[in-house]
Amino acid sequence: MTVLKRLGRRRLPITNKMAVPVNDDQASKLEFSLDVPFPSARQAAVALGSLSPDREPRRGGVHKRLTLTGSVLNVKWRADEARVLRVSVSSFLDHLSLVLETMQAFSAGA
Repeated sequence: MTVLKRLGRRRLPITNKMAVPVNDDQASKLEFSLDVPFPSARQAAVALGSLSPDREPRRGGVHKRLTLTGSVLNVKWRADEARVLRVSVSSFLDHLSLVLETMQAFSAGA
């Protein structure tokens, strides 16, 4: 699935992989990944810095990992329950939207 998000004048494709069960030695978990491309590696690093401090409120239920690959922000979740995964992804997307809007507002004045 590809979602288009506006940043400046460019439309950026956001790709994700659906939540799929992952078999672990300990238990079955759900996994979801999201790749968010940015126009530059610097903007991706700013987004990573803005989004990284937020820890998940419930320990053990969900794990989120953020990494950078060039100008692409990679986010990967693993969760025990679909409901917890959905809440975490939704919250992250809200924060990502705010970061994108803030970056756009500051770049418009530059």
